[in-house]
Amino acid sequence: MTRSRRVIVCLDVDDGRVVKGVQFRSLRQLGDPAEMAARYEQSGADEIVLLDISASATGRETQWDTVRRTAERLFIPLTFGGGVRSVADVGHALRAGADKVAVNSAAVVRPAVISEASAWFGAQCIVASIDAKRDDCTQSGWRVFVHGGRTETELDAVAWARECVDLGAGEILLTSIDRDGGRSGYDLELTHLVASLVSVPVVASGGAGSAQHVCAVLCEGGADAALVAGIVHDGVVSVESIKAAMAGCGLAVRGDIVRGAA
Repeated sequence: MTRSRRVIVCLDVDDGRVVKGVQFRSLRQLGDPAEMAARYEQSGADEIVLLDISASATGRETQWDTVRRTAERLFIPLTFGGGVRSVADVGHALRAGADKVAVNSAAVVRPAVISEASAWFGAQCIVASIDAKRDDCTQSGWRVFVHGGRTETELDAVAWARECVDLGAGEILLTSIDRDGGRSGYDLELTHLVASLVSVPVVASGGAGSAQHVCAVLCEGGADAALVAGIVHDGVVSVESIKAAMAGCGLAVRGDIVRGAA
């Protein structure tokens, strides 16, 4: 049976508002996350990812009300990440309405948080979020960064992805910092390398500039899903047109909204 590929809209949130920047910097405000998430569901998004991008870096409490308000507007799955430091935080996110929880910086500090959360809530709820930047000093050529891409670690990104799966992560959210916000296309080499080495779905993130870029990362990059943000926020392309392009490339898509796409 051919599996459907997913289009996931990412809402980066800072202080309760959706923001977007380039390589995690130069942020500009775009709107209310709950309202934007509801609009993207109506336009055919398969899932929403809500990322509190400053909670880990600043050490502040996660804004659970934002998660709750957004989840209440949705029928499609919601993944939340940002400031998740413990199994208790994973539980808070799930009780607030998230279907899956992404863990990034906290897992680097204490990898057991993945295995503990997976054992308690199930692997299907746990997403290992990995922000990778090209670095030829690592074995694979990519290094893990944390705290919203601000802090370098000693971890090789590809090896860390495999370790996260071994620990119990049910999905990998893989972001190329080099490509983020640049709209030059996803990092196909990085995505393909990770997707070929792990046994769980890989969500490609960072660099989408067109519907064709989405098709490329799903076909050539081997990703199970593509994360989009700026190009749909700014109206460069729509979710409907992305799905139409995917169907045109022979990819199985969810729903029938592509029939009405231009």
